[in-house]
Amino acid sequence: MRKLFCLLTATVSFFSAKAQQADYHLVIGTYTAPGKSEGIYVYDFNTPDATAKFKYVEKNVINPSFLTVTPDSKFVYAVNEDGDKSMVSAFSFDAVAGKLGFLNKQPSKGADPCYLIADDKNVLIANYSGGTIGVFGREANGALTPAKQVVKHIGSSINKDRQSSAHVHMVRFTPDHRYVIANDLGKDKVYTYAYDKDSEHNVLVLKDSISIKPGSGPRHITFSSNGRFAYLIQEMIAQVTVFSYADGVFKKIQEVSIVAKDFKGENGGSDIQLTADGKFLYASNRGTANTITTFAVESNGQLTNKGQVSTLGNGPRAFVIDPSGNWLLVGHQYTNNVVIFKRDKVTGALKDSGKRIDIGAPVCFEFVAKKKAALDSKM
Repeated sequence: MRKLFCLLTATVSFFSAKAQQADYHLVIGTYTAPGKSEGIYVYDFNTPDATAKFKYVEKNVINPSFLTVTPDSKFVYAVNEDGDKSMVSAFSFDAVAGKLGFLNKQPSKGADPCYLIADDKNVLIANYSGGTIGVFGREANGALTPAKQVVKHIGSSINKDRQSSAHVHMVRFTPDHRYVIANDLGKDKVYTYAYDKDSEHNVLVLKDSISIKPGSGPRHITFSSNGRFAYLIQEMIAQVTVFSYADGVFKKIQEVSIVAKDFKGENGGSDIQLTADGKFLYASNRGTANTITTFAVESNGQLTNKGQVSTLGNGPRAFVIDPSGNWLLVGHQYTNNVVIFKRDKVTGALKDSGKRIDIGAPVCFEFVAKKKAALDSKM
């Protein structure tokens, strides 16, 4: 009986360890020119210990600075940020091997695309310098159709050096998928478009817009999981605006700074992320600050500052919280590395884990659950 008990215990321990071994592919978008990056990178990432191992690189891709993986994990779409010659590229994705396969590309319909989103029907792109939103259909094999619609923003704001024309910086689906939100840094506005994914030409129809503080430069926005609140980071003044949200309409309820009181340098608010449990929000600041600020999220959606840490690098353009919620990875565009922080789930505090990923100009991250080969699934 003792031998049987030990065997059963060992078996249970083995399968428990396997269950906890949540392995993911980490897909990273980069700037390839100038710099040492060769394209889109894939790493194996183990959530128990934040170990990252190089797996694959899709080469000969021009500046895939932002990318997205489809919900079914079968396809990757990436911008090719290249001025007036900018494109958008489609790839198949093998979630077993962690490899990409080029499908096709289309002109982005605007200079310098910097963000994109995808669902089962469409791929939508924010073109920064062009001030446009490009809407592309998806073929059954994942390839991109020519543009179905191009929405052009016209206008400017008070900072003549950076806001002399429209600069669409982000497009994002609302949690109910009924609307697409577009942040325009050049106009200091956030737009709400009704989204009809099955339309042939009028996929986006303007519903509403809200003006942000002049000279603030709205960049990225994220929503609470219940869809009642939204959080907007403003690049040029490094602040976060909190909105209540309902049916495509935003109402401002709070504005907080991500700048230390004694800071005298250059700001560059960049990324903003909520934890999966909705308890904490993080916001990064580039410029000469290179920091991440932690906020506790109160029940009314408002934010309470819980502290700030150095990102330990230069140019924290983007960061990501891993699927376990235990790690926060910061990509540094100018020091060519990813710094991995250990995250305290109770306090939200960040502590350097000492782990790094050396990679050229990392600026976008996507976690994809690893799939087992068909042979493994039968065993």
